[in-house]
Amino acid sequence: MQAHRFLLICALSLNIVACSEPNGPASTTVGFGVNPSLPAPQTSTIPTVNIAPAVGWNGAKPVAAPGLVVNAFASGLDHPRWLYVLPNGDVLVAETNAPPKPADSASLKGIAMKLVMKRAGAGVPSPNRISLLRDTNGDGMAETKTTFLSNLNSPFGMALIGNTLYVANTDAILSFPYQTGSTQITAAGIKLADLPAGPINHHWTKNIIPSRDGSKLYATVGSNSNVAENGMENEVNRAAILEIDVKTGANRLFASGLRNPNGLAWEPQTGALWTTVNERDELGDDLVPDYMTSVKDGGFYGWPYSYFGQNIDTRVQPQNPELVAKALVPDYALGAHTASLGLAFYQGQLLPANYRGGAFIGQHGSWNRSPRSGYKLIYVPFANGKPSGLPQDILSGFVNAEGEALGRPVGVVEDKTGAILVADDVGNVVWRVSPAQ
Repeated sequence: MQAHRFLLICALSLNIVACSEPNGPASTTVGFGVNPSLPAPQTSTIPTVNIAPAVGWNGAKPVAAPGLVVNAFASGLDHPRWLYVLPNGDVLVAETNAPPKPADSASLKGIAMKLVMKRAGAGVPSPNRISLLRDTNGDGMAETKTTFLSNLNSPFGMALIGNTLYVANTDAILSFPYQTGSTQITAAGIKLADLPAGPINHHWTKNIIPSRDGSKLYATVGSNSNVAENGMENEVNRAAILEIDVKTGANRLFASGLRNPNGLAWEPQTGALWTTVNERDELGDDLVPDYMTSVKDGGFYGWPYSYFGQNIDTRVQPQNPELVAKALVPDYALGAHTASLGLAFYQGQLLPANYRGGAFIGQHGSWNRSPRSGYKLIYVPFANGKPSGLPQDILSGFVNAEGEALGRPVGVVEDKTGAILVADDVGNVVWRVSPAQ
């Protein structure tokens, strides 16, 4: 059945057709907040395939929220996905895409998803580099772009501790010597620790963030499947956040049951680690909400056996009732299939005061939902270290009236001036959000 289903998906993808789930279009606003309503699961022979085909901006730009403006900080990039701001204000951008995945790409499901991703603008080879962007005159645009590191392996997360820059390739964390103001690193990387990868490597992106004292790195590792259909033996240390000792490279499982965590950030008031997580597909338009959550040491968040706490996913057999009984409920739902990736807590002074302390989130956009969801930069207000209201659109207009994707937001950071930068891997732009004059 699974093989036939995805053969049909292939055919639909090739013919550029979007299928709908059996009960028709869903709401565009359901599935957000601290206590989202969760409808009954829906399954169908052919799941929804409703990707926005990538076309690029062609001179246009996103629409900023009232009181804010947006400009291109840098353009002409090659699939920019993740960002990191160095202490001197230089901006690193990981120009990257998925590595070869021979086992995943050889399966019928893998073939289908490869076609879908190609249509979404993710079918390009990985540039495998990190570029450095420098705004030399403070006008909010990068005047120089240099190749900072090359010959990497689908790089994603970056973190500076002292004079050492750590880069998370898809299969390992490497360390490099860094000097303030450098525009290029030519030294070979030294491997700190391996990361789960292999021939399937279904969710390939690996993000990292250092502990407050710089002694540890926390690394995100997505699952090797949608709901463990490749077997739990292929999910060791996946769907997880790992803690890695910077001195020894030794690692341990910090939190698990997180299907595909990406964003990592320290909440400024409580000091808690937060992450954004992409949840599972093919349970209907409004299941399962992606989410952001504080991450507890030793916490289990449900995947693959349950979702949003202890809601059982009956597709997963055998079940694990003992583990499900421990499943934690995420703090905040971000909408089903929004592909919420980038995460940055705002601590600057440049934007209006109402943004301080809250979270900016890059939503890459859905493929398994009708109507589409995501494709925007949103803001979630916080109070006392917890989310305190519904999301606000900060950048929209990434999908045009014809249903084409002009861009897709991914990584989000606050730059040294207090503006927000957003990597757009379809538009090949880094956007900058600042106050309107």
